[in-house]
Amino acid sequence: MLNSQAEGAGSRPPLVTRPLLLRFVSIIGASTSFYLLLSVVPLYAEVGGGGHGDAAGLATGTLMLATVGGELATPRLVARFGYRLMLVAGLFLLGAPAFALAASGSAVWIAAVCALRGLGFAFTVVAGGALTASLIPAERRGEGLALVGIVTGIPSLVALPLGVWLVDHVGYGPVFAAGAVAALAAIVSVPGLPDREAGAPDREAGAPGREAGSPGRDAGLRGRDPDSPDREAGRPDREADPERPIGVTAGFRTPALARPALVFAATALAAGILVTFLPLAVPSASAGVVATALFAQTAAATAARWVAGRHGDRHGPAALLLPGLAVAAGGVLLTALTHSPVAVVLGTALFGVGFGITQNATLTLMYARVPASGYGTVSALWNFAFDAGMGVGAVGFGVLAGRTGYPWAFALTAVLMLTALAPARRDRRTEGARA
Repeated sequence: MLNSQAEGAGSRPPLVTRPLLLRFVSIIGASTSFYLLLSVVPLYAEVGGGGHGDAAGLATGTLMLATVGGELATPRLVARFGYRLMLVAGLFLLGAPAFALAASGSAVWIAAVCALRGLGFAFTVVAGGALTASLIPAERRGEGLALVGIVTGIPSLVALPLGVWLVDHVGYGPVFAAGAVAALAAIVSVPGLPDREAGAPDREAGAPGREAGSPGRDAGLRGRDPDSPDREAGRPDREADPERPIGVTAGFRTPALARPALVFAATALAAGILVTFLPLAVPSASAGVVATALFAQTAAATAARWVAGRHGDRHGPAALLLPGLAVAAGGVLLTALTHSPVAVVLGTALFGVGFGITQNATLTLMYARVPASGYGTVSALWNFAFDAGMGVGAVGFGVLAGRTGYPWAFALTAVLMLTALAPARRDRRTEGARA
C-alpha cells in the first residue's frame, strides 16, 4: 500500500486529454487563417495603395489594434456568455470577412475587413487561451504551454511563408478564401469543449491552480508579494481571496503581471515589423529569401518555445527573460543587412529563437502568479502585449522606414527593444527575492 501511495505521489498527471485535443483543432484553424493572410494582406494593400509602405503598415496595424480592443473586452464577455460562444464568434469573425477582401483593394475597405478579423482573433486567443490554461496541469504548465506553442507554431510555420508563395502562383482570391475556410471549418470542434465561465471559482478537485501546491500556495504568494494583485488592490494579507477574479484593469496595475507583459511586447513589436515589412524590405529578386526567412523565424520560435517550457518547469522561467530579449534584439539587428540573403535568414531565425523563449517564459510566469480565476485576465494581458506590440510596431515602422530606409529602421528597432531590459532585470531580482 505504501508503495502504491509513493507511486501515486510521484506520478505526473496526463498532459494530453480529449478536451485539449479538441482545443487543438480550433487553435490550428485560427492560427492557419491568421498566419496565412498575415503577410499577404499588407502586400495586397501595398498594391492597392500604389506602393507606399504606409498602406501595408495600416493593414497590419488595424488588424492588431482591433485585436487589442477586443482582448480587453473578452474576459467580461466570456464571463457572461462562456467559452464556447465566444470561440464560435471569434472563428466566424476571423474567417468570414476574409472572403470580402477580394472585393476591393482600397485602404479603407481592407482596414474595415482587418478590424473585423482582428476582433475575431481577439475572441479566439483570449477565450481560447484561458480555456487552454485550465486544461493543463499546474505542475506541467511550462511543458503544456510549450506543446500548445508547437500546435500554434506548426500552422504559422507552414502558412506564413506559404501565403506569400501562393499569391505569386494562384493570386490573392484563392488565398483569401483558404484563410476564411480554415477558421470556419474549426467551428465544428467547439461544442465538445468545456464552457466554464472565465471568472467562476474553480472548485473541482485536481483543477489547474490547485495542483503542485494547491490554492494555499498561490494565495500565500499573493499575500506576501507587494507586487501581487491582492496587495495592489489594497486588500490586507489576511483577507487575500484566492477565488476572487482579477480584473484586467487591476492586472495592468500589477507589476508582477505588467513586467513580463512589457518584455514580451518589446519582442512582439519586432514580430509585427518582420511579417509586414520583410517582403517589402528585401529586394524583389530575392522573393525566395523572404519565404525562407519567414519559415526560419517560425521554426526557430516553435522549437525555442518547447525548449524554454521544459527548462522553465525545471529551473524557473524568470531567468529566461533577459537572454530571450537580448537574442531577439540581436536577430533584428542582423536582419538590418537586408541586401544579404544569409544575414536576413540568420537574423530572422535568431529573432525567432528569442521570440519563442520570451513567449513561453512570460506566459508561464504570468499564469503562475494568479489563481485559476485569473487565467482569463492573464490571457487578455499577454495577448494585449502581443498584438499591441505587433500593431504599434507595424504602424510606427512604416512611418520610420519612409524617412530612414529599411536597414536603419531595423537597427533602431533593435535598440528600442533593448529598453525592455530594465523591467526584465527588475522581474528577475523580484523573483529571486521571492524564492
